[in-house]
Amino acid sequence: MTSRRLLIEYLSVVASPEAGPKYLAVREHLRRRVAGLPEHALLPPEPVLCEEYGVSRITLRRAVDGLVADGHLVREQGRGTYVTRPGIRHEYRESFVHRIAGFHSVMTEQGAQVGTTVLQQHVVPAPVPVATELLLDPADEVVELVRLRSVDGLPNHVVRSFLPAEAYPKAATEDFGHGSLYEFLRREYEADLAHARLVVDVGTAGVEEADVLQVVAGSPLLVVRTTVRDTAGRPLVHSFSRLRPDVSQVEFEVSVNGR
Repeated sequence: MTSRRLLIEYLSVVASPEAGPKYLAVREHLRRRVAGLPEHALLPPEPVLCEEYGVSRITLRRAVDGLVADGHLVREQGRGTYVTRPGIRHEYRESFVHRIAGFHSVMTEQGAQVGTTVLQQHVVPAPVPVATELLLDPADEVVELVRLRSVDGLPNHVVRSFLPAEAYPKAATEDFGHGSLYEFLRREYEADLAHARLVVDVGTAGVEEADVLQVVAGSPLLVVRTTVRDTAGRPLVHSFSRLRPDVSQVEFEVSVNGR
C-alpha cells in the first residue's frame, strides 16, 4: 500500500499542469518499468494498471499507445500486451572537426541510406528568434526549408533551416530532395562555413510533426539547434532538428583551436 501511495504521489507531481499531461508521466514510468522486464513478458491487465497508477483507462491507454508506437510494447488479440525491444538505433552525426559537415554527408559516408522529403520551401519574413540568430531585422526575408530525414527507411528527424534570402536566393528553388544543404552553399556561393554553435534541448512532438515522424503527439523529441558562421563570425544559416529519441542518438565531433 505504501509503494502504491508513493507512486500516485510521484505521478501527481510530474503530471502537474506545469509538467504536462498525466499520461506522459504514466508512459515514462511504464517505459522505465518495461525496460527492466525480459522480452515477451506480459504486462498486468488494464484494470490492475489503472488501479496501480491511479488513472482512468483512457489515460492508461494513451500512455500504452505511445510505448506501442515507439516499439517498446506489442498488443496481441487474445494474449494481451507484452514487452518487445525497439529496432536498431541510428546515430545522428554532424562533424565540425576538419570541415562543417551536416547530417546527410556524414551519415552517407558512414554507409547509411539517407532519405529526404521536402515538406516546406518558401520565402518568409524572419521570425524574431531566427532574425536574432542570423543578425537580421525582423522585416528581412529568409528562405525557410523544412525537410523530413530518414535513415534506412525509418523516419529520423525533421529539420527546419533558415537562410538570408538576399544572400542565398537560389535556396528558394533548389531541389533539396537529396544532397546536403552545406554542400549546396559551398558549391553555389562558395560559402565559408567555418564555425558552428550547437544547443541540444528537449521538446515534444506536435500533431503534424508526430504524423510524419510516426510517433504519438506529445512524444518527447531531441532538439538540436545549429548556427553556422563564417571565419569572420557572420551567421550564414540557422537550423533546428527535432529527432525521435527512440531511433536516434546524437554524437558531435568538436575541436578546440584546430587540435
